[in-house]
Amino acid sequence: MTAEDKPFLQVVRGDPSPEEIAALVAVLTARARAAAAARAGGEPRTSRWADRSRLVRTPVSGGLPPRGPSAWRASGLPR
Repeated sequence: MTAEDKPFLQVVRGDPSPEEIAALVAVLTARARAAAAARAGGEPRTSRWADRSRLVRTPVSGGLPPRGPSAWRASGLPR
């Protein structure tokens, strides 16, 4: 038996109906197409929560860090 003659799916346990097998094939096909589309889409979209660039402080006016009694708070908090 060659690789082309082997079945793609094999039922190991139970007795699924033809409708259940068709549903399984439909789900596997949809997942394979979605994965192929994601690979072909280029760069994956990064969530804003996972984007580490938001942690980098933007300079305030004049490029100097904040001054004053509460400046230590502003120096560590993202804007």
